[in-house]
Amino acid sequence: MAGIDLTDPRFIADPYPALAELCRGAPVQWNDSLAAWCVFPFHDVRAAFREPALSSDRIRPFIRAKAGGDPDIAYLGDCIGLWMVFNDPPVHARLRKLVQMAFLPQAIEALRPAVAAEVDRLLAGLVQRGRDADFVRDFAYPLPANVIALMLGVPRADVDQLKAWSDELARFVLSSVADPGKYKPAADALRGMNAYFAGIIAVRRTAPGDAIIDRLIAAHDGDDLLTLDELLAACVLLLFAGHETTTHFLSSGLRALEAHPEQRRRLAVNVAAPGILRTAMQEFLRWDGPIIAVSRVAAADCIVSGQPVRAGERVYLFPAAANRDARAFAAPDQLDLTRADANRMITFGFGPHICLGLHLALLEGEVAWPRLLDRLAGWRIAPHTPEFTTTLVVRGVTRLPLAPPAA
Repeated sequence: MAGIDLTDPRFIADPYPALAELCRGAPVQWNDSLAAWCVFPFHDVRAAFREPALSSDRIRPFIRAKAGGDPDIAYLGDCIGLWMVFNDPPVHARLRKLVQMAFLPQAIEALRPAVAAEVDRLLAGLVQRGRDADFVRDFAYPLPANVIALMLGVPRADVDQLKAWSDELARFVLSSVADPGKYKPAADALRGMNAYFAGIIAVRRTAPGDAIIDRLIAAHDGDDLLTLDELLAACVLLLFAGHETTTHFLSSGLRALEAHPEQRRRLAVNVAAPGILRTAMQEFLRWDGPIIAVSRVAAADCIVSGQPVRAGERVYLFPAAANRDARAFAAPDQLDLTRADANRMITFGFGPHICLGLHLALLEGEVAWPRLLDRLAGWRIAPHTPEFTTTLVVRGVTRLPLAPPAA
């Protein structure tokens, strides 16, 4: 185990054979390539998500170790340190309670007509492209990006600029590569995003609407409100985290159906049946979700599934392994879009840190998949060499060319 390179692009492109082998070994194993402990089995990963000694605050320790007076690294730490996902209780609980007020079920459900209109618009453009169509570029990326933009009061014309900033920020947040050149571009991108959202927030304070950003501004717990810095952090986090995972959720689902034509036919026939679509999407997320692993840092000496872990050591939790653990799911390597327990998947986390955007992603899928199955009937994925993202955190293909039905 210690010698398996879990950062190798070949592993990231097809992690499941190695993960199945690792999942059959000890629950917690040291890996040299990550310089960290790794947790693989389903029940152990779920327990680790709830372990209070495993801290989500990976930013502040890094800043303390790396800043050394560098203003760009310090700025990144000050801003990203306010992200809800990089905080522990009680700060995390407070931020989540306030942000969650903007993500109430009725607020997400209210987006359904706008999502449907966006799906129809993008699909029309994709079909018109014909043999030049690419599912990622023409549908799976712009759908969640434009929905997040709508939620945050961002004009569609500005989405590409925000995406460019987000990509520069990802070089810092998602990459473990020791690249001293990544800090200034990431900090400059974050400065741009903060200034942009500060302008939107100032306008919405004087002329509020009914978007999610207005709910964030108004969210309160008694006299407790999000500060401006916390609002900016929430907007940047929602934009940063709210589109890429859904992009890969949609594209991986299409790849799964291409590899399982009988499952595709059954889903197309039964897509309107109650519960069928939600179960299918949960199975997409279980079978090949957009997250391989998430990291934690031991805040104190602790025991994780019987393994002593010292304060300061990193621990990686592998939902991708847990979701295919044969002790938790029958025939785990089989795609079964009617799987009764697919809702047990933990792709988006578990416990207090479960992703707030899960229900938004499922809503987008519920709207998109019936239309995709209808409009893309007879379309297939064109022959190509898949190119995957290169991190354990968010995994998916960067392009997915399509071939229309033969005339």
